[in-house]
Amino acid sequence: MDPETRVFRNGAIAIEHDTIKAIGHSDQILAEFSSHEQLIDLRGQLILPGFINTHVHTSQQLGRGIADDVDLLTWLHRRIWPYESNMTEEDSFISTLLCGIELIHSGVTCFAEAGGQHVAGMARAVEVLGLRACLAESIMDSGDGLPANWAGRTTEQCIQSQKELYKKYHNTADGRIRIWLGIRQIMNATEFLLAQTRDTAKELQTGIHMHVAEIPYENQHVANTRGVDQGTVAYLEKIEFLDDNLLAAHTVWVNQDEVCSLSKARVKVSHCPAAAMRMLGFAPIREMLDAGVCVSLGTDGAPSNNRMSIVDEMYLASLINKGREVFSKGITDPTALPAETILRMATINGAKSVLWDKEIGSLEVGKKADMIVVNPSFWSMVPLHDCISSLVYCMRSENIQSVMCNGQWIMKDHKILTLDESEVISMAKRAAAELMKRAGIDIPSRMNIL
Repeated sequence: MDPETRVFRNGAIAIEHDTIKAIGHSDQILAEFSSHEQLIDLRGQLILPGFINTHVHTSQQLGRGIADDVDLLTWLHRRIWPYESNMTEEDSFISTLLCGIELIHSGVTCFAEAGGQHVAGMARAVEVLGLRACLAESIMDSGDGLPANWAGRTTEQCIQSQKELYKKYHNTADGRIRIWLGIRQIMNATEFLLAQTRDTAKELQTGIHMHVAEIPYENQHVANTRGVDQGTVAYLEKIEFLDDNLLAAHTVWVNQDEVCSLSKARVKVSHCPAAAMRMLGFAPIREMLDAGVCVSLGTDGAPSNNRMSIVDEMYLASLINKGREVFSKGITDPTALPAETILRMATINGAKSVLWDKEIGSLEVGKKADMIVVNPSFWSMVPLHDCISSLVYCMRSENIQSVMCNGQWIMKDHKILTLDESEVISMAKRAAAELMKRAGIDIPSRMNIL
């Protein structure tokens, strides 16, 4: 995934502490580093940079399955906000551990948190898991339907809270944690909050994570209330919020003019194909890529997707965007978003999206040792005629054998080394049941349950 798109057949990589020291053909690397303490033979397997999930709500993992088959506003106001507003810091810790297990098994070494209520709990979990993360608080200072314990927060409190989180957690866990600023969505943000967030992010030299142009109603609401003709992107451009440190999640309902605005401002976009198909629509991803927008991949949270596998998202991203060509143009184009483009979205584009591409996202000398080992001899990838194609169209999470982050193995031979998976699962079951009771969420019965 380097700028020359090199693929070493019979390759090797040398790692010292947390850094890649050399990469090339095996005979060259073995001759240069023959005295190294440890040699791992991965013959017949594939090494890639760790995948980067650029939009995931780790605190929503305990809510998997609570909001299936409902519209977005029902999903938000009657399920997710009651759920999130009743979470404790310990719930967030357990939820992030559970989510992290699934992320690691799908080859993720770094993720961008889309916003939750207890960043302290997330940070504790990230430190335990051994992952790399950009963590953000879910920030809202206005809007209808907010739970009572959120509605009273002032803009100043929202900004101050994030500054304190930055001071306490930024660059902790051996440098694996970064603190970003969060805006949940435009309908819950005053112009003052947006301006303060923009300026604070510049002051702290960090990123902003925001849901952008998710549904037509959002654009219409913005056009009706914010004095612009088109919607969220046009409004954000008007207030000079669009910048290269903005990670815009989903970004489904944008026209070509808005795509050009995103490109001009070097805004990054997180494409979440499963969540988009569930209740948002077709994002113009090919148009964004053609315009030079950096597009990466995200899973979104468990209540919007149920599967936290970036491997699944790679497969879906290619197929959905091929299908969209038929929907929008009336003709098929199997060349839309080819396998190599998808791999870039999951790796180096992800690193650019989280403003970490100088250190991660590709296997290059001097970068951090974040990588995954893929076993292509599992039934889903056999036979292996085209390894690049097979990584996108055939690979499943089961093919991912080992995961390294920051020079440390966090999974080897399918076993996560940083925690006891069964213990986390037991904790998660208990915490989820108690949380549902506190939140008063009742899931309607389906079919004839006896």
